[in-house]
Amino acid sequence: MEALYITLGAIGVVLLALILVIVIRTLTFKPKRVPLEIETDTDFDAERATECLRTLVKFKTISHSDPSLDDEAEFEGLISSLPSLYPNVFEKCEFIRLPNRAILFKLPRSRGLDTQNPSLCSGNSLDAHEAGANPVSSVESEGDEAVVLMAHFDVVGVDESGWEKPPFEGIIEDGVLWGRGTLDTKVTMNGALFATDTLIARGFEPSRDIYLAFAGNEETNGLGAPEIVKYFKSNGIKIGLVLDEGGAVCENVFPGVKCACGMIGIAEKGMLNVEYRLKSNGGHASSPKPRSLIGRLSDACASIEKHPFKMKMSDPAYQMFNTLGRRSTPLYRTIFANLWAFSGIISLIGKKSGGEINALIRTTVAFTQANGSDAPNVMPTEASMVSNIRLNPGDTVDSALAYLRRQIHDDEIEIVPLYASNPSRISRTDCHEYEMVANAISATWQGCIVTPYLMMQCSDSRHYGELSDKVYRFSAMDLTLEERRSIHAHNEKIRLESIAKSCEFYINLIKQL
Repeated sequence: MEALYITLGAIGVVLLALILVIVIRTLTFKPKRVPLEIETDTDFDAERATECLRTLVKFKTISHSDPSLDDEAEFEGLISSLPSLYPNVFEKCEFIRLPNRAILFKLPRSRGLDTQNPSLCSGNSLDAHEAGANPVSSVESEGDEAVVLMAHFDVVGVDESGWEKPPFEGIIEDGVLWGRGTLDTKVTMNGALFATDTLIARGFEPSRDIYLAFAGNEETNGLGAPEIVKYFKSNGIKIGLVLDEGGAVCENVFPGVKCACGMIGIAEKGMLNVEYRLKSNGGHASSPKPRSLIGRLSDACASIEKHPFKMKMSDPAYQMFNTLGRRSTPLYRTIFANLWAFSGIISLIGKKSGGEINALIRTTVAFTQANGSDAPNVMPTEASMVSNIRLNPGDTVDSALAYLRRQIHDDEIEIVPLYASNPSRISRTDCHEYEMVANAISATWQGCIVTPYLMMQCSDSRHYGELSDKVYRFSAMDLTLEERRSIHAHNEKIRLESIAKSCEFYINLIKQL
């Protein structure tokens, strides 16, 4: 009996110590310092910025999976319009055309600038105070590394019958510009070009070479961005900061956090499309065999969904939890301050509810297509289904295919990868480049919380991982839930104030370079 009391006492002490550790960690789990602040710059012609984007939207630059369906005249028309829209860019920058609809603008750095400290400017550029340059940084940047600001000017197709306004007429009504590409991503193309054009007119010269890099086939995983990467490699150009589409400024994106959050993607998940195939001799549906092809594929689908990939807390997800969790409600603060104790709960919640939190912590599988017989009374000779898999950092194409095979208990099912891309390189956040992006967000959308995160979608920026560990994904907009849902859907549109904010962000960013 005495041994039992001792055991129970020891368990009690351990539990008390465990509770005490959780309480102390929660109480000390406070918000981190905000990024170093810079002064925002709104001294530009917002109406002209809107007209520039309106012109870009009017070009029907739809890229198709079958390139023969693309209207090259529309793409050429957009490119031909750029000199009149951004005349200072064409006057000061080198314009480079590459294969596969890739275009580059190079704004050279001033040779009179101190490239070891980008916040100390002289010559024709703005001084540090006027430019709102970051006067102090905890880390140094590489002065000889070029900066790349990216976007793509192709768009996905539209079913015009589902639109309230024509998608390619650039209609402005009630403070909104309607059109395909207004959000994805002609707005950021316009923002980068317009900001550069505005600053050139003021006599600004950067301390590093700046490249504005645009591709016209991102939506179809085209070769535009790889052509640009190949150009940088073949010319020995060192790349530092890279900024592409990605997160935005959004509300209600994290449990218990109500204020707006500026989401900077520091990595993106990989993508794997997989087809599962079965064949037979077919036959009449009136006398079916006990096990049909579709039934067997359904069992495989159910098994995979019943056994999701294991939770793996990647560094981008951890940094997001560590940043936003500190500003959450007491319950969530307790959980995110003690992930070592509650990771199992987060994993279980993710399994049961799915959604964005689940996608942050594991590789996800979504079954999206299925095919069988052409007639309702004929057994198929071949049946198939397709899943779209988003690979969490830590998983690879090969490891995912092996996992699928283990979950499917039918050796006759053929597993065929249709498209495969591993997760991107994870970018640094302990550097001046990340601080510059964070500073520009904080200055443009004052009061928002800036945080790293893991991007679930794919972008052209994944190709830059071999060139830089400072590749960031942020779409310079504040988006409502309705606007987020309109991307790749009907009635894509943007508030005019968001167009101005996009230009303001790029001005705030470029002036730090």
